[in-house]
Amino acid sequence: MSRILIVMLGLVAFSFAKKSDFDLYLSYLTGDFDNRAQVETELKMGKQIHPYAKHVTRIIQNRVKNVPTDYNGVFVLEESYYKYPDKDTLTKPYIFRFEKSPKGEVILHSVAIPAAINKATFRNSNPDWTLDFNDLKDSPTFKPATYQRTKRGFYLKNPIELGNGMRFTLEETIGKGFLEVMELTEKDGKSLTPYDTPLQYKKIR
Repeated sequence: MSRILIVMLGLVAFSFAKKSDFDLYLSYLTGDFDNRAQVETELKMGKQIHPYAKHVTRIIQNRVKNVPTDYNGVFVLEESYYKYPDKDTLTKPYIFRFEKSPKGEVILHSVAIPAAINKATFRNSNPDWTLDFNDLKDSPTFKPATYQRTKRGFYLKNPIELGNGMRFTLEETIGKGFLEVMELTEKDGKSLTPYDTPLQYKKIR
């Protein structure tokens, strides 16, 4: 191996080593994901348990106006699609805000979609919308949560008491090329979610 090639490989390794957890997390998060492989396996076994699901996730910082110059958060639009056999596709757009803690940890916030936004056309591929930083407020029903760095990637579990016996728990693990998500909704301790294992996404783009 030539000396030049050794030096180049060393520089590449150094650049990966210097990437922060925050930047690494965002590189894992952004892209297109679906759980087609999971659904196909279930169908081969005779019963589909999870819906076919797809996420289209992009950083939208360049489409948010009036962001303070010293702001260190990152805004993301996640388009979520869910499809059960013989049912219409359920589409849910979400705005998430990610911040870096003083320790370098990734903190997740859910942002309420402004009332002026048409959710039916709120897509990453639609060039006809922008957001104003001053209109972006955290969702009142979602408490911020911090990801823990693990050998597989980043792990989060965030239980939220909604009142009247309702509880929502988001549990997810995200790593290189995959995303596992369990959204558990409970009423008086009884699960309302029609499955009890995570959706297993693979990055397809």
